[in-house]
Amino acid sequence: MTASALFGTYARADLDFVRGEGVWLETSDGRRYLDCGSGIAVNALGHSHPHLVNALKAQAEKLWHVSNLYKMEGQETLGRRLVEATFADRVFFTNSGAEAMEACFKTARRYHYVNGHPERIDIITFEGAFHGRTIATIAAGGQAKYLEGFGPKAPGFLQVPAGDLDALKAVIGPTTAALCIEPVQGEGGIREIPVEFLRKLREICDQEGILLIFDEIQTGVGRTGKLFAHEWTGVSPDLMGVAKGIGGGFPMGCCLATAAASAGMVPGTHGTTFGGNPLAMAVGNAVLDVILEPGFLEEVQRKSLLFKQQLAAVIDAHPGVLQEIRGRGLMLGLKCVRPNTDVLVKLRANGLLAVPAGDNVLRILPPLTISDEEIGEAVARIEAAAKAVEADLAAAAAGA
Repeated sequence: MTASALFGTYARADLDFVRGEGVWLETSDGRRYLDCGSGIAVNALGHSHPHLVNALKAQAEKLWHVSNLYKMEGQETLGRRLVEATFADRVFFTNSGAEAMEACFKTARRYHYVNGHPERIDIITFEGAFHGRTIATIAAGGQAKYLEGFGPKAPGFLQVPAGDLDALKAVIGPTTAALCIEPVQGEGGIREIPVEFLRKLREICDQEGILLIFDEIQTGVGRTGKLFAHEWTGVSPDLMGVAKGIGGGFPMGCCLATAAASAGMVPGTHGTTFGGNPLAMAVGNAVLDVILEPGFLEEVQRKSLLFKQQLAAVIDAHPGVLQEIRGRGLMLGLKCVRPNTDVLVKLRANGLLAVPAGDNVLRILPPLTISDEEIGEAVARIEAAAKAVEADLAAAAAGA
């Protein structure tokens, strides 16, 4: 086999998927997998959803790219729909989640600059966070494993433990611009931030004259059973980064903002070559067509309860492998007793895809369109994987 021409930045599984439909993926050699990873919470409506496919095809036959030098009706439409459905007054479209967060950070700093406080540049984030892979967003996440080897950490980003109000208050000062948090930490292990803590953050921001940023890249667009996860808490941000599910598999993201927070973002202060291109806007509008259908989000909530109930029985039956189920909606996490990588291998061997996360968790992130029957099939495969782990342990013990 010839050496790959690609960067060696991924420990890729030896799976070559060539087609997908709904919750199913098929490899080049004909093996079928139940996809409970959704491209890391990206394929919100599954693979090859007809409405998304038709929207992309129709747009591709008309116009691909013109740049943001010109007005684009697709942007105006999608922007208006997002504003109508959320806290926001303004939208900036990007290509990815990291770019969405960069836009949030720049907008927060610019807000203070135009209001006479250019010294307010610090963004305070929370341990266990993941905000992206750019130089700024790895500094925002603050995790050593992502910072190592890339030079000095970009200035202006501070981390405190999630839930520790005393630690937070100790670092807020005259240079603080914003607080930034994921309502549910995805990469950190499907860890929900307590509602009361989020409410205190809003209160602190209002008292200190600083902005509140939510990273809803993984939690947004129906993943938790609401359009955005913060809707469960009654707390609204000033700025929010969105990506993944909004494109349904097509690369796109956006920064949502209140009018006050974004007032300083005037011509020349920020830009993007590909962000908000006609193809992405066609798909984004198609995604919202489905997600905002009456009853769709309620169905996500119902399926979540069904999934959790069935997974609880598996956990009870295999306490030496699995410990607990976490999360909300169809953003679920299986806390493992054995190394999550061992369980992941057995899941793949049983034809199910999941996504590893911190705190020894496996993320279960199926398409929001998964059926009750497919949930049952997923649970059966998870139980088969648990039994396979137990069999390995028994064999090892016997051979000891």
